[in-house]
Amino acid sequence: MKKIIVSGGLGFIGSNLIDLLIKKNYFVINIDKVTYSSNFYNTKEYNKLKNYKFIKCDIKENKIKKILFRYRPVGIFNLAAETHVDRSIDNPNNFIQSNIVGVYNLLEYFKEYSKKYKSKLIHISTDEVYGDVLSGRSSENYPYQPSSPYAASKAASDHLVSSYIRTYKIPAIITNCSNNYGPKQHPEKLIPKLIYNILNNKPLPLYGKGINSREWIYVQDHCEALLKVFLKGKIGEFYNIGSNKNLKNLEVSKELINASKKIIKLGKKVKIQFVKDRPGHDLRYALNSNKIKHKLGWYPKTNFRQGIKLTFDWYNKNKNYYKSLSRKDIVKRLGKGWLKKE
Repeated sequence: MKKIIVSGGLGFIGSNLIDLLIKKNYFVINIDKVTYSSNFYNTKEYNKLKNYKFIKCDIKENKIKKILFRYRPVGIFNLAAETHVDRSIDNPNNFIQSNIVGVYNLLEYFKEYSKKYKSKLIHISTDEVYGDVLSGRSSENYPYQPSSPYAASKAASDHLVSSYIRTYKIPAIITNCSNNYGPKQHPEKLIPKLIYNILNNKPLPLYGKGINSREWIYVQDHCEALLKVFLKGKIGEFYNIGSNKNLKNLEVSKELINASKKIIKLGKKVKIQFVKDRPGHDLRYALNSNKIKHKLGWYPKTNFRQGIKLTFDWYNKNKNYYKSLSRKDIVKRLGKGWLKKE
């Protein structure tokens, strides 16, 4: 059975990727340093499986080398990262340490490992590295113009990986994906935050006037794309992964309200509430994903209306997911000026 390492596998995208890899009969080694956004609830169904192994480990640790040479994975999906923009505004250092220093450490050990064993590193990044895309869509050769400390840290990690590919000939590929949504996402992010508030009869906070536009992709579609890149992608290439479907945050909220009221009775306090915007908030992200479609044959399967229904339904049936988190991490506003105190 072929072995694959998923770093950050207790998180949102990582745990959904593990779902897919286990179904595809890979032996998955999940390494995670276990932070506030890591959640054992996300992988609880795999603990007794023979093809799943969890190891507590920070990618900044030397322990990474021992894991690589012991398990000899044919692939590594690097999803170990700090990802919330608001948190990066409050404390950029955590993002520098995890997203840059951590990736550097992983690259150093993977460089050594890949000289002896055939393997492939898939470095997962974000559309936020491109910054505001006010018109059109950013292709893989679009210039990096990150706006937040988070986006800058991811841009730096992308450049590090790219430099190791060129200088040291490591077998790696970089992907940049649009906004993900779906089951198992920490409620610091927009959609699970809104769902939490709907389920608890609270107002739905939106930055500014809710006009910021994002390209939304269902997490399982993203994971299918990552596997396609691993199996068929060309070493040294960048691949954008998106749905080609943009929605403003206000539109997202209205779609979510419509989906949820078909499943539950909405409380009287479930209303859109505009709150103070965060500093440096990009207006629009939009990817051109033609490359992965034409070169690798990947296409997203889930439209937003289907995906948002599936997402709400999961959280509604898995209320213990929220109970497994710190309430402070759910309700506290970060990035200066969040919600008014209740």
